[in-house]
Amino acid sequence: MKKVFFIFALLASVCVSSLAFAGADDAKWVAKCIADNKDEKVSIEVITKYCTCMNNKMDDNETLSITAWEKTHPTERAACDKESGWK
Repeated sequence: MKKVFFIFALLASVCVSSLAFAGADDAKWVAKCIADNKDEKVSIEVITKYCTCMNNKMDDNETLSITAWEKTHPTERAACDKESGWK
């Protein structure tokens, strides 16, 4: 199990590091979102696209996590679901 988590964490960090345009804070929030969704039955690529999309829709001064913010922003969530191919 630790090996699976390590591989997941490594994939997530590679995906997050590919967000060259994003700041360190953005990468932190996207990584947290990816970790929050690790048990979902979609690929890591879809999760990463979704989390990046949601992060891009959030204000830079937002203090909520992406997971918390998405609950109060259904329009943005639906758009990112579609953009990422989640649903």
